[in-house]
Amino acid sequence: MSVEIERKYLVNNELIPSLEGFKSDIIVQGYLSSIPELTIRLRLKNESAFLTFKGKTEGIKRQELEIPIDSAFAHKFIQSFDILVLRKKRYYIPHGHLTIELDVFEGKLDGLILAEVELAHEDEQFSLPEWFAQEVSYDPAYYNVNLIRR
Repeated sequence: MSVEIERKYLVNNELIPSLEGFKSDIIVQGYLSSIPELTIRLRLKNESAFLTFKGKTEGIKRQELEIPIDSAFAHKFIQSFDILVLRKKRYYIPHGHLTIELDVFEGKLDGLILAEVELAHEDEQFSLPEWFAQEVSYDPAYYNVNLIRR
C-alpha cells in the first residue's frame, strides 16, 4: 500500500508544448466501485492491466493499492459488463525533478486535458509551467471517477 499525493491542473491548450517525442500510454479504465471511502478501478495501460483500490481523498493525498492482473481478463471484463469506462492518452513530460502526467481524454470527454504532478510530500514546491491554468486538486468534479459521469 502506498500514499498517492498529487496536484491536478486544467491547462491552456494553446500553450501546451508539442507532445511529439514524449513517452505516452493509452489508458482505458472502468470503475467497479465509486463510493468516497473506496474507489475500485480496473485499468488497461497499453498491454498491461491493474486492479486499483483507492481510499478516501484527504486534501491531495490518499491510500492506494495497485495489483497487476491478467490483461485478457481485464479486456473481457470491461467488454462484458456495463461499467463506466474512461479513455485517455497519457503523456509523460519531464519538468525539473518531477514528471507531468498530461491526460488527453477521448470519447465523451474529448477536448478535456488535465495535468497531474505526483509529489513526495504535500508541501513540496515546484515551478508551474506557463501552460498550467487553474488548479483543480481539491475539486471532486475533476476526479476521474466523477469525470466518467459527465
